Amino acid sequence: MQIRRSALDRVVAHALRDAPDECCGVLGVRDGVVTTVHELENALQGPKVFGFELSPQDLLRVHNAIEDAGDDVGVIYHSHTRSAPYPSQTDVNFAAFWPGVEWLIVGTKADEPEIRSYLIAGDGTIDEVAVTVTDDAVA
Repeated sequence: MQIRRSALDRVVAHALRDAPDECCGVLGVRDGVVTTVHELENALQGPKVFGFELSPQDLLRVHNAIEDAGDDVGVIYHSHTRSAPYPSQTDVNFAAFWPGVEWLIVGTKADEPEIRSYLIAGDGTIDEVAVTVTDDAVA
């Protein structure tokens, strides 16, 4: 995945703003390059809540907007506020409904946010994907 610095900064800011709750959103992608950031509201919130849940209505609205622009839903992002940015079993289960979509996870537990991206196959196989950050003038 290739993402402009400003788009990644927006995702990280979303993660930091929503902490200690997890944030979630979708990235529109064209030809492997992130084109749009769609911040969504996590339906699961609270001090003892782990995870994220997307409203089906919000997800459908964003999905349609991305496709209407000629892009693909290429990345679902969320944050891990209490654990490393590695897919949980919940993430693996949810990814089964989104084959071929990357999972960008922003870890906010450490002093500096940590960004990782993964492809999760239907059989639960997890492969890390490189995140290439470009200058806004280049992308």
